[in-house]
Amino acid sequence: MRERALLPLLAALALTACAAGPDYRAPAWPAAGRAAALDAGHFSDADMEREFWRALDDPLLTRLVEEALAANHDLRIALARYERSRALVRDARRARLPSVTAAGAAREFLQSTDQAAATPGAGRAGESYELRVDALWELDFFGRLRRSVEAQRADSEASAADLAAAQVSIVAELALGYLELRGLQARLAVARDNAANQRRSLELVTAHLRAGRGTELDTARARAQLESTLALIPVLEAEIAARAHRVAVLTGRDPAALVPELATPRPLPALPAHVPIGAPGELLRRRPDILAAERRLAAATERIGIVSADLYPRFTLGALLGTQAMDADALFESGSGTRLLALGIDWSFLDAGRVRARIAAVGADAAAELARYQQTVLRAREEVENALVRYVRAEREREHLARAAAASAAAARQARARYEGGIADFLAVLDAERAQLELEDRLVQSRVRGALGLIALYKALAGGWPERFPVAARAPGR
Repeated sequence: MRERALLPLLAALALTACAAGPDYRAPAWPAAGRAAALDAGHFSDADMEREFWRALDDPLLTRLVEEALAANHDLRIALARYERSRALVRDARRARLPSVTAAGAAREFLQSTDQAAATPGAGRAGESYELRVDALWELDFFGRLRRSVEAQRADSEASAADLAAAQVSIVAELALGYLELRGLQARLAVARDNAANQRRSLELVTAHLRAGRGTELDTARARAQLESTLALIPVLEAEIAARAHRVAVLTGRDPAALVPELATPRPLPALPAHVPIGAPGELLRRRPDILAAERRLAAATERIGIVSADLYPRFTLGALLGTQAMDADALFESGSGTRLLALGIDWSFLDAGRVRARIAAVGADAAAELARYQQTVLRAREEVENALVRYVRAEREREHLARAAAASAAAARQARARYEGGIADFLAVLDAERAQLELEDRLVQSRVRGALGLIALYKALAGGWPERFPVAARAPGR
């Protein structure tokens, strides 16, 4: 009767007991300001499109991003770590339940003469059989196991955020590599066009030399400028191949797999007139690195409770139900049954100094995680502010360079015409062609910087983390 009354009482106590240690409270979201660059009219508070690459309207880029999200090895590693963390959550939950094991044994023995004599009526040889079911249950009066589950769940949510952050990083890196490749192809086209113009200039000055109207100096200068421009071409070709290799690896393929497909030049995608970036305050709830830092802070706080529970006694309830017999046929007879019910108490109060030292250690870990969370928030804001300003300034740079490149092209045409008419010397042609090549190349680089700035902005705002993919991190209170 005492056993029957004890079990429900202990179970009720285990379910209603308070947990040791502090209860976690998520940090308040800091107020998010609006960057000065937002006043430039380039951005809106409309919801940001996570799959930002679709706005660039490049089917090949879209296909490559989809392939990377499906096959990138870094993402596969992050997904495996997330699956591992989920398994550990299930394991932590199981620890709160009774553990049940079953065992059986069959023995054949031979005793010495003295052993047999010590047991009257027993022979030297014999057999024994046993079947048993054991149960052990830690009664979680002070929340050690409950805190363990919460800590492991927070770690799992941090791992989910890490997976989302990896998606953001991989998509951004692939888009950056792809746009850099297209920009290098545009620079290569500029170099080849200028080389063609300079080759015509060399032919012209060579013809003048043969006709007695030119000089060896003009010919040498023209040839030097042409060779200098031609020297840019293999460098650009090598960089194009390197970008193609990187894009292929990001999609989980052999480095050379995409070289033929990416070799065909395509123009840089047009940038949107207005970029939807969402409300400023949503940044903190959207960036997975912030979510991961917050969840790790939660896990560190829960671990204070795990260690604090060691200041209190730990109760375990054990039970055994089985049967023993000297003959296999007698195992299930009424007199062969065995049972045991035991309540264990383990209390390390005599070692409280060590426990308090461990509490101080995990408390310091929690303080470090809080500082890391706050640092992550500040860095996220810095990254967004920098991306906004650079994107706006790149557009202004591009406008000036476009006018300068057009003017330099006109100047080169006029200089060549004046030289052909005998009005100017060839040095003016060389200077004009050199300026044309430089400004056209800078214009392409500026366009590339604008495109890369847009990708950097989307990355800073956590674009590239599609919710339809394997996991979405959970923000606190969501």
